[in-house]
Amino acid sequence: MEQRVRVSLCVIALNEEKYIGGLLENIRAQDYDHKDMEVILVDGGSSDQTKAMMEEFRDAETSFARVEVLDNLKRIQPAGWNVAIRASRGELIIRVDAHAEIPSDFVRQNVACIDGGEDVCGGPRTNITDGAQFGRKVLLMAENSMFGSGIAAYRTAGEKKYVRTVAHACYKREVFEKVGLFNETLLRSEDNEMHYRIRKAGYKICMSDQIRSRYQTRTTLKRMLRQKYGNGKWIGITSAGLTPKIFSLYHFVPFAFVLAALACLVLFALAFLPQLPYWLGIPFVAGVLLYLLLDLALTLKSCKDYKEWRALFVLPFLFPLLHFSYGFGTLAGFFCFKTIKKLKEQKKSGTDKKTLDV
Repeated sequence: MEQRVRVSLCVIALNEEKYIGGLLENIRAQDYDHKDMEVILVDGGSSDQTKAMMEEFRDAETSFARVEVLDNLKRIQPAGWNVAIRASRGELIIRVDAHAEIPSDFVRQNVACIDGGEDVCGGPRTNITDGAQFGRKVLLMAENSMFGSGIAAYRTAGEKKYVRTVAHACYKREVFEKVGLFNETLLRSEDNEMHYRIRKAGYKICMSDQIRSRYQTRTTLKRMLRQKYGNGKWIGITSAGLTPKIFSLYHFVPFAFVLAALACLVLFALAFLPQLPYWLGIPFVAGVLLYLLLDLALTLKSCKDYKEWRALFVLPFLFPLLHFSYGFGTLAGFFCFKTIKKLKEQKKSGTDKKTLDV
């Protein structure tokens, strides 16, 4: 019989040599008793030094009950988490992204929250950047703005409360035994779907202000736009293939923004037809003015918060780019008929989740 430990700290990575070293140092610095803690590291077939750095950590670190380095042959994120969870022996399972930084009390605070009567917990996640360049700072400002990245509860600090989803979560093992593992058809929204199943099974997700982590913001505009588009796309796919109840209304705001913009453009074009009244173009003008006012107001707020007034000439253009990227991603997701059909078939047959063998 496998020897149980209290905590399994799981990390999956693909080509993360730039950040994985720092996270491994954070893990080494945890003030929770290492003898009651194992570390499960999963590599998705990295072409850089990520796996080698994991193996070096495993070979050098003897203070933990166990350190494992495993392969994620499917390379995708939900499959990686499933590899880690299946290999774990902990009563509690904590998942941490490779782009993250965690303080020395991270594991201890998670354990304390679970010991306080919770089944799933996490805490606020702050976005950071690893450079002082103006461009990276502007991207960070956009990511930390409600206008640029949404109002998910885990992005902000506050009192202990129950939420729909949380980043870098800690789970009782029994949660996975009851609801199953991550859906490997989902490439981006697997955590939202998992937390929906967890809530549906009757568990609560607790966010505690005592649990803190930080996450690296994308360092280029191209990467950020690609991230937003991909996130939006998988919201569309998951909503159509499973259920929109997985997400909060704020997830669909960029999609609504894109639809409104397209509708306003149509009305504006129709207003030039001689047989139609000119006032058909008024919704377009009103919508544009309202958006521009909101854009400017939240730009000013971000510039004031960061004391970076040069961003006044960039953020008003960056915000719409992020909104359109995310919104058009969601729109594109609704047309991914093959994947949507697969999800619907999984849901109908009851094979939409993998099980945890115990």
